[in-house]
Amino acid sequence: MAEDFVIEMLHITKEFPGIKANDDVTLQLRRGEVHALLGENGAGKSTLMSVLFGLYQAEQGVIKKDGKEVEIRDPNDANRLGIGMVHQHFKLVECFTVLDNIILGVEDTRHGILQRAEARKKVMELSERYGLRVDPDALVSDISVGMQQRVEILKMLYRDNEILIFDEPTAVLTPQEIDELMGIMRGFKAEGKSILFITHKLGEIMAVADRCTVLRKGKGIGTVDIAATTKEELSRMMVGRDVQFAVDKKPSEPGEVVLKVEGLRVPSKRHKNDAVKGVSFEVRAGEIVCMAGIEGNGQSELVFGLTGLEKPTAGKVTLKGQDITQAPIRERSKAGMSHIPEDRHKHGLVLDYTLADNLVLQRYWQPEFQRGGIIKAGAVRTYAERLIGQYDVRSGQGADTIARSMSGGNQQKAIIAREIDKDPELLIAVQPTRGLDVGAIEYIHSRIVAERDAGKAVLLISLELDEVMNLSDRILVMYEGEIVGELDPKATTVQELGLYMAGGKRQGEAQA
Repeated sequence: MAEDFVIEMLHITKEFPGIKANDDVTLQLRRGEVHALLGENGAGKSTLMSVLFGLYQAEQGVIKKDGKEVEIRDPNDANRLGIGMVHQHFKLVECFTVLDNIILGVEDTRHGILQRAEARKKVMELSERYGLRVDPDALVSDISVGMQQRVEILKMLYRDNEILIFDEPTAVLTPQEIDELMGIMRGFKAEGKSILFITHKLGEIMAVADRCTVLRKGKGIGTVDIAATTKEELSRMMVGRDVQFAVDKKPSEPGEVVLKVEGLRVPSKRHKNDAVKGVSFEVRAGEIVCMAGIEGNGQSELVFGLTGLEKPTAGKVTLKGQDITQAPIRERSKAGMSHIPEDRHKHGLVLDYTLADNLVLQRYWQPEFQRGGIIKAGAVRTYAERLIGQYDVRSGQGADTIARSMSGGNQQKAIIAREIDKDPELLIAVQPTRGLDVGAIEYIHSRIVAERDAGKAVLLISLELDEVMNLSDRILVMYEGEIVGELDPKATTVQELGLYMAGGKRQGEAQA
């Protein structure tokens, strides 16, 4: 009997200027399975799924649905075939409500009037049934990233899609939200829906997928049954070599205080109260201090206050003895602060600039890059090419590549290259490995440890518990805008850390 494939992508080839993103790739999705698509940053995973969703047209190859050849010219064709997609960078209208985003494009109207009540009823039923709690009247601009993802999933369910594509769905989620999402996926599978799941987190594949297809540099390496493979084997297929999962570092030797924060309060954009409530801490030269916490507990606002993106309402920030509480961003940069931001599109890159221009954003005014206000193009290119080589930033047209066209992981590598190469006294790294594959994570972690060993101070903000435990020398836990605990990663457990993060435990309180 022939296998029951709901989708077959046969011999797909898709090219962009200077790069074959998919090179004769075949992928077959069985009905009712969770099928993972694994590969390094820029391996062609998102491109392949964008071909299936109708965002791109392949130069060669065919797509079959239920054994019949189909043509998918645009996402509307995909939706008609029951194919839905949650994109890595969400496609939501920020100034619309949650409800309006979900029904956008498939509105139910009568005599030209939008039938909101029925739409709301269907959305609330779906949200109950799948445990995707959302506030239908909230504006998308006011809700957390995890909530935005729920909105994207509800968009698919609202359209009665049977084939669900998740592109890096956990890159922006907290550990708790990831567990929830895995549960939701298992629920979809139990209902007979078929899921394609792009990721490079091996633990998630092992936990939820039935089979996995691996891509490397645009080519299909093979498809394996998860029950019969290991993390190590998958990473070897993906990167082409053995990968070290543990971070290799010697004990830290903290020196002088580089960053001193006293009684800092930072306002919240979402509500009337402060998001950061009188926080005090220090980061010394030669140590990695990690600020851990569940998303939405004030870490983002704390970073905004430290980096100059938001004005604190009280408190003091000192960098190497210099009061920078009210200093403009460029002054902080000159004083020795580097910042790898949480949102690489909003705060990290100018997406329509070239890679070279993005790499000199923090220093184009320095004498080596300009004379009399005129940028020295040759110097900028030479500098950019050095960083691209050193950090293995992959792009179709090298220094001339427009940042928007690069894969998310390579955009992230470009930001990290720029910020570390400035040779800062203090590196503030927010989710530095978000959306990166195991090979790139291994490299970035080694760079951060090298900064520490060179006597730099590192403040790491991370939601990845493994990263927190592996990389930090001290852990501070933030909950509801306050620091509720300081932990030694060598003497604590993930479970204890989780308790502090969820507000179930505070230092200084008598433990029952």
